[in-house]
Amino acid sequence: MIVILINIALIGIGLLLILWGNKKLKTARHATDQAKRQLESSRKEVELERRDSLNKLKDELHKRRLDVEQEIQREKIELDRLQKKITARNDVIEKKEQRLDELQHDLQQKERSLSRLSDQLHINEKRVKILGDELANKLENISNMSRDEARTVLLKSLEAEVYMANEKFIQREEEIAIRTAKEKAIQIVVNAMQRHVADQVTPHSSGVVHLPNDEMKGRIIGKEGRNIKSLEMATGMEFIIGDTPEIITISGFNPIRREIARRTLEKLILDGRINPTRIEETVAQCEKEIDETIEEYGKKVLMQFDLQGLKKELVVLLGKLHFRTSFSQNVLEHSIEVGYFARMIAEELGLPNPEIALRGGLLHDIGKALSAECEGPHALIGSEIAKKCGEDPLVVNAIAAHHEEIAFTSIYSPIVMIADTISASRPGARRETLSTYLKRLEQLENIAYDFEGVKKAYAIQAGREIRIIVEETLIDDERSSTLARDIARKIEKEMAFPGQIKVNVIREKRTIDFAK
Repeated sequence: MIVILINIALIGIGLLLILWGNKKLKTARHATDQAKRQLESSRKEVELERRDSLNKLKDELHKRRLDVEQEIQREKIELDRLQKKITARNDVIEKKEQRLDELQHDLQQKERSLSRLSDQLHINEKRVKILGDELANKLENISNMSRDEARTVLLKSLEAEVYMANEKFIQREEEIAIRTAKEKAIQIVVNAMQRHVADQVTPHSSGVVHLPNDEMKGRIIGKEGRNIKSLEMATGMEFIIGDTPEIITISGFNPIRREIARRTLEKLILDGRINPTRIEETVAQCEKEIDETIEEYGKKVLMQFDLQGLKKELVVLLGKLHFRTSFSQNVLEHSIEVGYFARMIAEELGLPNPEIALRGGLLHDIGKALSAECEGPHALIGSEIAKKCGEDPLVVNAIAAHHEEIAFTSIYSPIVMIADTISASRPGARRETLSTYLKRLEQLENIAYDFEGVKKAYAIQAGREIRIIVEETLIDDERSSTLARDIARKIEKEMAFPGQIKVNVIREKRTIDFAK
């Protein structure tokens, strides 16, 4: 029974295996058929793509062939054109060569003609030489002079004539040049003065402080004078409280310290608190304000002239000049005027760098800002400061020489001196009327005329120099030196003047004759 069941089971398993194998076989056949169909489809697609590629390749080859044929055609056309051009050029060259042959032939003909003329010239030269020798021998026999002696006499005669003509020409040109230069100089100075418009009255710092009432004087003096003493100690100025009502006068030589003292007193009066501590605080505050104000004035001048490269030290010194006066003329305003005039004159003369004249004129009185602290003339002090600050040597010389204390080294130095004279001497610049100005110059000339032997006297440079022309027959060289010294001593005794006056005595002998 078990064996039968086993056999049945084996038969069933076998049938199942046969069925499963048949199924797999069908599946495999189906897959094989499908693969064959796909392969056939792929083969057809590949064939189509190959045909398309082949057609495209043929089209591309045909297109390339056409392009190559067109390029070859263009090259043929270009070659034909070049060939024609070369042919034409060869024709031109052949014509030029033919022309050159003709010119060469003409040249040979001319050379033959020149050769014949040269031979004829040599023959004529020999003939002229023979005739010249014969003529020279006849002249020697007639004049009883050798050829060298006659040549020497002729040269001396020609030299004398040329020298005389040259002297007349030089004299005539000198007279024309002097006259023209004088007219041009006057025109330049007048043009510069007309182009600049300046205020007749210049600002100045006042040393007077007005009080709201007389009771304020007592508060300023303080108990046992401690407030006024503190003010004088802190500012270095003297406060004069006189009988004039509601006025205090500040006295001192330093204009900047005087301005600090004035501002300090005005602030204390407005504040109302007046005591030694407050005085010291206010003085310190005003000193700081003055320093800032000084720098502002200097920078304002730089902006006014559009100057570049000026050291801060020079800017500060320029600002300090605002608080300085010379004959009641504000020194900063005077320096600005001189800068304008110097630049204008340099421009009128056509100089290459008018800014040098401008800087020299603007800085010419910079030494006055330190003249109280340094010994020596302000011009030399200012030149040393400018040199230390890296200014151009031409500017340094213009500053140092504007009072002729050293020699000029360029045209800019006399320009600055002239501009300084224009600004200082024009009527109204220094609050001096024209009549007073002329009276002072006349007084200076009259002092010179009081001495025997003086022929002419001219006060120039706004009375800073007097030029005296003496009789050469009455005054000799030694006496002229004594005369200059005596006139200088008399000027010192009889006149009041700032700075110095140059006494220039001129003695000369002129002999003039005329050829008619």
